[in-house]
Amino acid sequence: MKQFMISTLLTLGLVLPALAQADTREMVDMPPMMQEHMLANMRDHLAAIDEILAALNEEDFTRAARVAEFRLGMSSLESHGAAHMAQVMPAPMREMGTNMHREASRFARTAEEGDALRAFRALQGVTQTCVTCHAAYRIR
Repeated sequence: MKQFMISTLLTLGLVLPALAQADTREMVDMPPMMQEHMLANMRDHLAAIDEILAALNEEDFTRAARVAEFRLGMSSLESHGAAHMAQVMPAPMREMGTNMHREASRFARTAEEGDALRAFRALQGVTQTCVTCHAAYRIR
């Protein structure tokens, strides 16, 4: 029993500080179906970034550029239903999303040049936009 109590206290000591930190991100209210759509888009964005990194690792700049443009870039807006989703987003969130798509297209053009260092620097423009938006907003 004593070990159980010690274990419980240790666990609470680790968990309680995390629970005390409130999620200060702005809640974006949207219908459940749109939440699911947005989360599916975000998962696909993450998978696309993983594919881009794999292509860069293999020095396949053409593939990296293609994935970026058609899965994340301005060419992907229609397939992701961006216009429909934008209607429920606060203006700054919408601007961040548009910026991410622009940065992905910019990355695609840079990757096509075949310079790995410049490509990685351009990809960071994409991921920084993701990080900024995810730090500011939540949908659940």
